Amino acid sequence: MLGRSPCARTLQTRLASNAVAKIPSEPSTNYLKPTYDFSSPPATRTASTLALGEQYLLPVYARPPIVLSHGRGCWVWDTEERKYLDFSAGIAVNALGHADPGVAEVLHTQASTLLHSSNVYHNEWAPKLAELLVTVTASEGGLGFPTGSTPTTQVRVFFANSGTEANEGALKIARKVGKDQWAAVTGNKPDDPACSKTKIVCFENAFHGRSMGALSVTSTEKYQAPFRPLIPGVEVGKVNDIERLQNLITDETCAVIIEPVQGEGGVTAADEQWLMALRERCNETGAVLIYDEIQCGLFRTGTMWAHSSLPVGCHPDIITMAKPLANGYPIGAVLLRDTVASTMTAGTHGTTFGGSPMACAVGHHVLSRLSAPSFIAHISDVSKHLNARLELLPKWFPDILQMDVRGRGLIRALGFKSEKNPGRVVELARERGVFLLPAGNDAVRLVPPLTINKEEIDLAMDVLEGSLGALQN
Repeated sequence: MLGRSPCARTLQTRLASNAVAKIPSEPSTNYLKPTYDFSSPPATRTASTLALGEQYLLPVYARPPIVLSHGRGCWVWDTEERKYLDFSAGIAVNALGHADPGVAEVLHTQASTLLHSSNVYHNEWAPKLAELLVTVTASEGGLGFPTGSTPTTQVRVFFANSGTEANEGALKIARKVGKDQWAAVTGNKPDDPACSKTKIVCFENAFHGRSMGALSVTSTEKYQAPFRPLIPGVEVGKVNDIERLQNLITDETCAVIIEPVQGEGGVTAADEQWLMALRERCNETGAVLIYDEIQCGLFRTGTMWAHSSLPVGCHPDIITMAKPLANGYPIGAVLLRDTVASTMTAGTHGTTFGGSPMACAVGHHVLSRLSAPSFIAHISDVSKHLNARLELLPKWFPDILQMDVRGRGLIRALGFKSEKNPGRVVELARERGVFLLPAGNDAVRLVPPLTINKEEIDLAMDVLEGSLGALQN
């Protein structure tokens, strides 16, 4: 059963536990009953915090009545000392887990040295992290680089504070590229109101953020409806529908934005052939192709980018990233080819906090560890074990689950036949000490820290099997 004492094992010990793992022949029955009882009133400390939040916080989140107090590795504890295995990783953020000693050391050192300087001045860490992003992308593949490349072509980086800001920046850059192209063809000025190359294409079930521009390309009714009118000129396509691309993307399209593996929308992966056709159509029309890899990038799928192992012929012009880059310290980034970056000059974009010495120092530390060959091998190893366990579930629970397990690497999802069940399974798993996430209308998402080991995967799968068993019964 789940214990209550903090996990103090070192990372090396944690990863060593990957050595032995067996695949069960039948679903676990150890967690048919809940580990924790949430029906009783919360303790005084918990109740006080919940009441304070209810009084002062904007009520935009629907949260369970627990208060997290601390974490270590892949585990978190609440204020009543209940222990949870975190298979949500702060929504795919805590790649190195919670309270990582290395991250904590960098935070302490940099906070004691130079926390913020603004972009009025240079700092030492922004160019170092930018160089590392470009170097690892070239080595691992992506943005036009085949795997094993060295950065021979110019690539640029813009740092922001979040994924939403990164997407806003990417859309803004693409709009300017479109205006420049239109001006070159017509002989008019780029800022002429008559410019027609301003339209943006996004796709069903996308999630790109909640600010007005990013929300306009987040094609989910419940997110958009309260805030219309949104920005005009946005067309919505369907992922993996090749036939519609010809009419969807035209000479008036300046930007196309897509998640190679959709996260919030249900962990739907774009097909390689469709991405090839998408890239080709963008080439034909001069549209800038943006891959939002905020949730699926930075080794979440097992490679640097979700598109790293794909042919160069379907690589994007721009990659946006955020979530795991600084393991929870706010940062976002736009990585772009020089052919696109050349449109941007001093004053065309900016940020107060983006690219701070603190954020970039932490980001450099995190990416250096994630991109180490031994760590990449670890992700591959545990991903195979997770996949082996997940593929059993639709066979064991055919009345509840769809047959196909979605995603790859450590961004996975189970589709449900009834849209009523994903939220219930998330709740059942939490009662048994495991955090999961919903995805779209019909799925439960698994995005654990990338430091997860096989022992922890087995525990999470046992709990998930118990939760499905309880739901079935």
